Amino acid sequence: MALNLIKLCVGCESVEQLEDWIALRVREKRARGEPAEHFHTTRMVPKRVDELTEGGSLYWVIKGSIQCRQRLVDIRPFRDAEGVSRCHLVLEPRLVRTQFQPRRAFQGWRYLDAKDAPGDIGSAGDDAAMPQELRRELSELGLL
Repeated sequence: MALNLIKLCVGCESVEQLEDWIALRVREKRARGEPAEHFHTTRMVPKRVDELTEGGSLYWVIKGSIQCRQRLVDIRPFRDAEGVSRCHLVLEPRLVRTQFQPRRAFQGWRYLDAKDAPGDIGSAGDDAAMPQELRRELSELGLL
């Protein structure tokens, strides 16, 4: 069973906004002749790399709920210009919407066991065409 990460998507208001931002970053990299890969830079380097890269995902918390995930492709530790240890979480640029799962704010990232991760939309028979705001409200009421 794959291990996942969970992280707050700070400054992001919606899954659509995150999709737009990812697409913009990939286009900018292509225009500069760089590899068109998407990554998120983080300070802490995960210790359980093998478990994470064997099918794990990064689950994004947007506006207080897990709403989507990106598959983890690679984890690349490096040192920045000041000599601080950091890493790139290399992610598949495609977002997979998930069932809403409320989460309190936290700093950094956390491990997320597969058994605790929300299912992908459509995997549990829910209506993938349901508007996002309605899904959010129903989730907050405990009806989803």
